[in-house]
Amino acid sequence: MLGAIIGDIVGSPYETYSDKSKDFRLFDGACRATDDSIMTIAVGCACVDSDIDDEEMFKSCLVERMRELGRQYPDAGYGRMFYGWLMSDTQGGYGSYSNGSAMRVSPVAWAADSLEQAELLAKWSAEVTHSHPEGIRGAQAVAAAVYMARNGSDKDEIREYIEDKYYNLGFTVDEIRPGYSFDVSCEGSVPQAIVCFLESEDFEDAVRNAVSLGGDADTQGCIAGAIAEAFYGIPEDIQEEVFDYLDETLQDYYWGYSQELYNR
Repeated sequence: MLGAIIGDIVGSPYETYSDKSKDFRLFDGACRATDDSIMTIAVGCACVDSDIDDEEMFKSCLVERMRELGRQYPDAGYGRMFYGWLMSDTQGGYGSYSNGSAMRVSPVAWAADSLEQAELLAKWSAEVTHSHPEGIRGAQAVAAAVYMARNGSDKDEIREYIEDKYYNLGFTVDEIRPGYSFDVSCEGSVPQAIVCFLESEDFEDAVRNAVSLGGDADTQGCIAGAIAEAFYGIPEDIQEEVFDYLDETLQDYYWGYSQELYNR
């Protein structure tokens, strides 16, 4: 969960602009926690507060936590359709295929006891809003990658599984970077973020790869950071610095739920 938050915060100044370089300050005054961090924390809360074997209970708790936390941060950068859902009392997904389902999903991979459960929880977590098949697929691919990374799979195994079941990953960051542009669809951003992790040397490098694409930088940083945390861990200095960008409320939510989530 923390890797996703770090990737979001690092990428936040570059969401609409990037010089397609990996040479940038990891944290600066323009960094902030966006909707990606807030919704990731909400998913983590739901994983702890509900029975994750009960679809109805999990979804109900997730919707409650997303609205409880999200409404406290109305200017966090939500998409138009999601914002309408967040501020309403409407239940059920609205058919989105954007990467919002994928950026928030990583906590389910820490709560799950098996790869199959991680993918099922990812499906449930997406369906409350991003009920389009592509929205579900994006969430499941990220959850699978995080689950495999934290349970000892190597990069070749992760790549093979994602390619067999979800996306073609037959490209490199250097190949796509020059022509890549902002794309909020799962299909147009999730596989690219996964490759940013697969080509990385360490946690920081994964996030830098994602931001350097010049696309939806906070969300792709969030996804790459989530997988990289599970695979590499996070350097202590980066862990310490990120909390300067979380206010007291978000820190309380994070510390109130993270240890139980990680220790499930």
